[in-house]
Amino acid sequence: MDTDKKYVDVIGACRQLFYLKTKDYGTAWRVLRTISIVDQLFIKVMRIRTIQETGVQKVADDVKGEFVGIVNYAIMGLIQLDKGNAVIEDIPLDQAIVLYDKQAAFAKEVMEAKNHDYGEAWRDMSLPGITDLILVKLLRVRQILSNDGTTEVSEGIDANYVDIINYAVFCLIKIQESSAK
Repeated sequence: MDTDKKYVDVIGACRQLFYLKTKDYGTAWRVLRTISIVDQLFIKVMRIRTIQETGVQKVADDVKGEFVGIVNYAIMGLIQLDKGNAVIEDIPLDQAIVLYDKQAAFAKEVMEAKNHDYGEAWRDMSLPGITDLILVKLLRVRQILSNDGTTEVSEGIDANYVDIINYAVFCLIKIQESSAK
């Protein structure tokens, strides 16, 4: 179970889609405020939950693609927090990729530290359980936003985005491993 290599591979696939979509659309997502990014993440995680609960999927986009979207939107969220919300700002493709790589590398560092301390406990968790944890993180961010972006003793929005990235990557690894069996 080479988590490090699988993590890098999954982030690489997410990055490739981010790159291609940025080539197609530019960085139109820069206009999104934090709550808008949270709402996009919420839509994706709720769709995954519905499919997990009902076993029925009526739209062609698969669950794997939704987890990739979660990774990419959470990275966009981190970029937004770092750069500040913009009304309209087009970032050149090469610069957008540098910003993406910076946030992805930070998320990986956090994953490595937590994976050490928690002993890869995520490997024994179910996809629905991890999906629910992503939803919890989103609800926490909504609460932080309703508190004007401040917390008393808890982690901030950025830490929740990082956890969302890592949980989504874990789900993608689990999906990949189950399809390889």
